[in-house]
Amino acid sequence: MKVAELLIKCLEHEGVEYMFGVPGEENIDIMDALLDSSIEFVVTRHETGAAFMAGTYGRLTGKPAACLATLGPGATNLLTGVANSNMDLNPLIAITGQAGVNRQHKISHQYYDIVSMFKPVTKWNTQIKTAEIVPEVVRKAAQVAVQDKPGATHIDLPEDIASMEVESSPLDIAPPSLSVASHSMMQTAVNRIKAAKHPLILAGNGISRGRASEKVRDFVDKTKIPVVHSFMGKGALSWKHELSLLTAGLSGNDYITCGFKQADLIIAIGFDMAEYPPENWNPEGQTSVLHIDTQEAETDSHYPVAIQLVGNINGNLKKLTEFLPDATRDNGWVTDVRKQALDELEPFQHDNSFPVKPQKIISDLRSVLKEDDIVISDVGAHKMWMARMYHTYEPNTCLISNGLASMGIAVPGAIGAKMVYPERSVVAVCGDGSFLMTGAELETAKRLNLPIIILLWRDEGYGLIEWHQRRNFNRTSYISFGNPDFANLAKSFGFEAIEIEGADELKPSLEKAITMNKPVLIDCPVDYGENMKLTEKLGDILC
Repeated sequence: MKVAELLIKCLEHEGVEYMFGVPGEENIDIMDALLDSSIEFVVTRHETGAAFMAGTYGRLTGKPAACLATLGPGATNLLTGVANSNMDLNPLIAITGQAGVNRQHKISHQYYDIVSMFKPVTKWNTQIKTAEIVPEVVRKAAQVAVQDKPGATHIDLPEDIASMEVESSPLDIAPPSLSVASHSMMQTAVNRIKAAKHPLILAGNGISRGRASEKVRDFVDKTKIPVVHSFMGKGALSWKHELSLLTAGLSGNDYITCGFKQADLIIAIGFDMAEYPPENWNPEGQTSVLHIDTQEAETDSHYPVAIQLVGNINGNLKKLTEFLPDATRDNGWVTDVRKQALDELEPFQHDNSFPVKPQKIISDLRSVLKEDDIVISDVGAHKMWMARMYHTYEPNTCLISNGLASMGIAVPGAIGAKMVYPERSVVAVCGDGSFLMTGAELETAKRLNLPIIILLWRDEGYGLIEWHQRRNFNRTSYISFGNPDFANLAKSFGFEAIEIEGADELKPSLEKAITMNKPVLIDCPVDYGENMKLTEKLGDILC
């Protein structure tokens, strides 16, 4: 068989079900091999969208999907989405076509050293320079992609190598294993928790990756320790739980600031520093940290680790819970913090001002979606509102990219999510700035007959940047732009389109979109005058 055919057979053997991408001249052998493969190839309208789709699939399943681009501009387009998955810790295998080895020693049409480009944004990458190494390369790419902490790997395949004949077969797969901490380390952690008067759990992205939310809930129920979630840890504990302190992640004051200030021990479970810099919640570096994760903690003066339980998060939490006695704690302050945070939405449930306030949009969205439905937030001012106020019952039901945090992720991400969970409603929450960065993927959604819903927050500007500018300089610079007629644009792609012309229209429009079972775009003007009001309100918080 050809090297390209062997590559595809090895990916099949690794359990890869989908490959997203754009065909090119230098990957035609791969494209041809896919015709006889069980891997479903999804043609996308841009390589960045392909990587976003593959990354979202990896986040939700724990298994890598593949994304494909040709050399040169195809590869550089793919780079942002690959970097996003790597920093968000989503397993992904990126594949690029490449110029033949016979012209890589000189200046050549569309040739760049793609391996060197991708090296800083992947866990591991290589070029296939001889036919016989294909099984080893694919096995390592898949193994490294899913190993904790997961991320992106990259394989570069020159066109002359791809067409070579080879006799080989995929390598056997050894299942990964993670140990649990030693008895002595566990006992030290138990003693530390017992001695703490005001411990606080910081729940991170690793809980959903490790499918550990059940063990987190058992631990909380026994120890009565309150939980605050990072943006990417949302849902580790249901927002309805009396010990849920909802979500932290704003750079300034928030209600949960008081919780961090009171804590004498932070129990960080599956926490990734890229999500929420420790300097923001432990500014003096005085509060000790109990680190529970699959890898040892990153060194940071604001993250003073007193004890680490490294290994399988489920296993370590199970043992820790067994060793700890049932606890009773005075958590009256938790009730106060919860009430302040939850009360923020209540006054806006029936707010009829127009354009629609962010709180109203979120209240209506949460009220129409089921507990396991999925929303994917793009990056912008709406992301901050969604992170703080869209409350979750389960992990991976509000997807927020907060590692690289690349704009444009929501629409392609919604496509990937709907492919994983076709029975759930999937809503992409976009700003008008981020939407147009990957809006061409509406055609992909329509072609695949995926009934995703796009909830567009329209304000004709880069709202998050304006928020920062007003907070720092009390004026703005170069954040405004024009927009197309979004309703007609969506219709031209085959979407149904709904234009919101009054606040009372939003909830029934969302309900209608869910029942239509078609791709739908809802164009909703938003009042971001609430941004600075929130800044002023949070700045007045006294603990």
